[in-house]
Amino acid sequence: MRAVVIGAGIGGLTAAIALHRKGWEVEVLERAPQLEPVGSGLAIAANALKALDVIGVGDEVRKLSAIQGTAGLRSSDGKWLMRTTNDRAVATFGDSIVLLRRATLTELLVERLPKGALRLGVEAGFGAGTELGAGPVSEVGVDDLADRFGADLVVAADGIHSAARRALFPGHPAPIYAGVTAWRAIVPKPEGVVQTHETWGRGLVFGVMPLAGSEVYVYATDVVPAGSTFADERAELVRRFGSWHDPIPELLQGAEKVLRNDVYYLDKPLPAMHRGRVALLGDAAHPMTPNLGQGACQAIEDAVTLAATAPDLEAYTRARLERTAMIVARSAAINRAVTLTHPLAVRLRNLGVRLGGKLSPDLLLRSQAPVLGWEPPAASWSGREPGARV
Repeated sequence: MRAVVIGAGIGGLTAAIALHRKGWEVEVLERAPQLEPVGSGLAIAANALKALDVIGVGDEVRKLSAIQGTAGLRSSDGKWLMRTTNDRAVATFGDSIVLLRRATLTELLVERLPKGALRLGVEAGFGAGTELGAGPVSEVGVDDLADRFGADLVVAADGIHSAARRALFPGHPAPIYAGVTAWRAIVPKPEGVVQTHETWGRGLVFGVMPLAGSEVYVYATDVVPAGSTFADERAELVRRFGSWHDPIPELLQGAEKVLRNDVYYLDKPLPAMHRGRVALLGDAAHPMTPNLGQGACQAIEDAVTLAATAPDLEAYTRARLERTAMIVARSAAINRAVTLTHPLAVRLRNLGVRLGGKLSPDLLLRSQAPVLGWEPPAASWSGREPGARV
């Protein structure tokens, strides 16, 4: 059977590899002329590591990553609100959370595609608005798209503002603005110990993730109107966070290339994650805020689940729709908490988090159990059990 994957992001590449391991002939279409290295990092949690083990990439990811170690939440003066350790994470979920460059994971996945499967600079045929394939969806129909590609399955992994999603569900509400814009950068690691943490202020968030080697991934969000523009993104970060606790000011000094994008999420879940022989995957199916660090992780889960269930896309929707809707809602709820700006509300929020951490040292991990405790589908993967190390 033949599958065409639209989009060479992490979800699309993982889906292509997983389907190939299940015996499918695969082709990946990417409209960009080349895969640019993206200057951002990723946290790959236990749930996604289990999925990467299924396709034989997990151990290589671990080898090239930093282990999260001690991590937690802090207030803008540097005081810890709540934290946990890697040992506790391993004891709870059977694996660490690892940190690496997004580009590193992309390269590992591209290397494992069958020869000639990736086609760059190719428009897949999704037009703007309601166009699908060679014409409007009312003319060509959904399954005709698969026929046009000569495919038994089309996997639409075309991102947050997915043209495929609009075409398959034209009446469904589009992703909405989460109220924040986000900055990302990879910077040199300063002297001394740098721990993974996220700091919460009044509507402001700053995250620090040490990567393998001599780099640190930093990210930040602030409450601003959608579409705001800034002449100097680094200067904006320094203005907002330059007086916060160490090592944030020093990290900002090393921020040469800063990426910024407004944050959108799908407030109302889709009625299904497929239509006909077209399956939606990752941000195309369930765009979410970054507050749980699960965007890429859920795309990876989608990919191995799709491969395990295809061509039965009803089973794919049953396995993924409710779970991803839950994670989108949880992440949005955290976003609402961190975007509080009233001083009293912020103090009460921080006090509640600090007391929760003191009363239950494992609260941070236990609250993540429904997310990180996921297991890959029980299906045959080249003679190995799901999650088995390579």
